[in-house]
Amino acid sequence: MPSEISPASPLHRWLMAARLRTLPAAAAPVLLAIAFAFRDGQFHGPAAIVCLLIALLLQVGANLANDLFDFKKGTDQPDRLGPTRVTAAGLISPGQMQYGITFVFGLAAMLSLYLVWLRGWPVIALGLILILSALAYTGGPFPYGYYGLGEFFVLLTFGFAAVGGTYYAQTGTVTSTVLWAAIGPGLLIVNILVVNNTRDRLTDLRAGKRTLAVLLGRKAMDLEFGINLLGAYLIPILFWVTGEKSLGGLFCWLSFPYALYLFHTFIRAEGRALNPVLAQTAQLALIYSVLFALGVGFIG
Repeated sequence: MPSEISPASPLHRWLMAARLRTLPAAAAPVLLAIAFAFRDGQFHGPAAIVCLLIALLLQVGANLANDLFDFKKGTDQPDRLGPTRVTAAGLISPGQMQYGITFVFGLAAMLSLYLVWLRGWPVIALGLILILSALAYTGGPFPYGYYGLGEFFVLLTFGFAAVGGTYYAQTGTVTSTVLWAAIGPGLLIVNILVVNNTRDRLTDLRAGKRTLAVLLGRKAMDLEFGINLLGAYLIPILFWVTGEKSLGGLFCWLSFPYALYLFHTFIRAEGRALNPVLAQTAQLALIYSVLFALGVGFIG
């Protein structure tokens, strides 16, 4: 077996399309929900593993769908600043990409059958909402990512749905504490979209894609990035103020210096220089969530 994958190989092309660097964002909220279930004495190992696998598959499926639908809408042009989109580059045909999307979402749906057996119809409803949200970001009759609604739906899906859904899959219930905690990783994952849309705002404008970065401009994106960071780190403090008395939640503040570094890097970077910031923002979401989870799970 060769030591590395040839850039021309089908596997390499599909890995490019999957955009593996975005997967930490999918794992982050799931890990936090697992920690809350563990703290509450209701950790359910099989359900937790299935939730993590589904989250990763949904992220890959969303990446494939965006690759295809942006190509069909003509958004991905030769002057694109982000990583190569394989459909636009001719590396994977639209037909092949459609099969890939069906396979990934189908696999996620098959895994969810275990959760349906475990927790019933609410899992079906949540699963359908998440799949439709992934497809509708750039596809369908109303691609909400083209109308400045991307951040709102990312917070809903990667925050409330991912954390609340994973907790529900293990416990059969959802608490207000868990939903409050979901805001933290949700806001940090929103910042991934902020970086992406800031980088692409000029090409998106020409393509008719009206993201918040296009509608509001660069300075507003700097402000949004900073507010989201601040909000994420205020969440564990609010736990204390409102009576949760969770010192463990403050453990995530160990990642705050990295958050400050990213903020200063983001507001100074432009164009392709934002590509590493995008990956680092996903890393921050994972680091924050792991620290938050460790604090909640082992300190309380």
